[in-house]
Amino acid sequence: MSRIVAIDYGVKRSGVAVTDELQLIASGLTTVPTTDLLTFLKQYLAEESVSIVVIGEPKQMNNEASESEVHIQEFIKKLKEAIPMIEIARIDERFTSKMAFQTMIDSGLKKKQRQNKALVDEISATIILQSYLESK
Repeated sequence: MSRIVAIDYGVKRSGVAVTDELQLIASGLTTVPTTDLLTFLKQYLAEESVSIVVIGEPKQMNNEASESEVHIQEFIKKLKEAIPMIEIARIDERFTSKMAFQTMIDSGLKKKQRQNKALVDEISATIILQSYLESK
């Protein structure tokens, strides 16, 4: 089997998570400056077998798309042009940042470590990926 990659897309930086080859376990991979995200994905997909890229779908409480969806759609268009054979899936990402922060608290990270926004993004991507796996 091949891996699944998930992205918590942000304007400044994006968290990236990946499954094992059996697609059972979601793990944080890294956080990448969003300007470098497409380059990072092309390189990662050249080295690893990936079947699906899951991208978080930010929604407001009334179920409408959030303002960052415009940026995500632009990125998806570029991703499809750069890697046309990759399947792209979307999953609701509401509350993932709050869940990531709570995960950091629950795991005993100190306040200084919890202020690491890059770590929050990576954990958020992991939560997005885990949600996707559970929905299958």
